[in-house]
Amino acid sequence: MIGDEPHETDCGDVLARVYAYIDGELEAGRCDDIRIHLDECAPCLREYGLEQAVKQLVAKHCGSDPVPQDLRTKVLSRIRQVRAELGESE
Repeated sequence: MIGDEPHETDCGDVLARVYAYIDGELEAGRCDDIRIHLDECAPCLREYGLEQAVKQLVAKHCGSDPVPQDLRTKVLSRIRQVRAELGESE
């Protein structure tokens, strides 16, 4: 809200769509509604800033590094081992 005036777009609606907004997955009109709301609503803007920062951090540190083949082999082997153990205990 700006002062006591309600927003055209509900805060809950904005926060429910903030990931889609960050990812650019909303249609243009919907993006405009979210952007206007964020410009007017400090609590939602703070939430948006936090969500965007977390996504950027994860993408930066987890999204582009290739997995070494030996690590991939070890992880897949361990998954098969755990599945086999779970199968035996059932």
